[in-house]
Amino acid sequence: MNVALFIPCLSEHLFAESALAMVKVLDHFGIGIDYVEEQTCCGQPAFNSGYRKEIVPVAERLIRLFEGHDYVVAPSGSCTAMVRVFYRELEIDPALKPALESLSKRIFEFTEFLVDVAKVATVDGSFPYKVTYHDSCHLLRELGVREQPRRLIRAISDINFVEMEKPDTCCGFGGTFSYKMADVSLAMVERKCRYIEASGADFVVGADSSCLMNIDGWLRKHHAHARGLHIADLLARSLSLT
Repeated sequence: MNVALFIPCLSEHLFAESALAMVKVLDHFGIGIDYVEEQTCCGQPAFNSGYRKEIVPVAERLIRLFEGHDYVVAPSGSCTAMVRVFYRELEIDPALKPALESLSKRIFEFTEFLVDVAKVATVDGSFPYKVTYHDSCHLLRELGVREQPRRLIRAISDINFVEMEKPDTCCGFGGTFSYKMADVSLAMVERKCRYIEASGADFVVGADSSCLMNIDGWLRKHHAHARGLHIADLLARSLSLT
């Protein structure tokens, strides 16, 4: 089984270690990896800011780049949802519609791919800490991914997994929302982090670096105990791949 990596902008520029952890975990489970050198942003920031016509060339380019690959895997539910769900709202070239339909069936978020496609059921790793999990909005609400990351977390033998209160409550990031509506965003992330701290967890695990950047920033600024951790980093550390 081979996959093409789709590495979102935030992962490439700020959380490269999480993208590398994903690569190491995929390799650990015997999954072949290709990297499409010419890939760029999927266009989500511009799309969310209302520039839907302007990102059409970006979307069309990405669709063409990932033709011919069995699967495409990304360490981000948000960017995966952009391609699988929101590209269908764009006025792309009708000749590319079949390619988009094909890509929408072949692109997966990392945990979704491991559980639903690669059928990973055991991790056999070690991570003797208390962790909780944050459901990122696009991953849960657009892709319907909830149990897959939890199954992978519970598959680590000595981990202490606890659910925080309201794990599917938004962290308040929302890309450009976090600075356009800064006061509201700050109130939302504070509420989220209060739930995390109340759980007593050492780490809050997530599948989107954007959410974790927002959450971990608040936790660190306020000298909280918990720290953010991408699920790819969690799996790689538990398997001693880092």
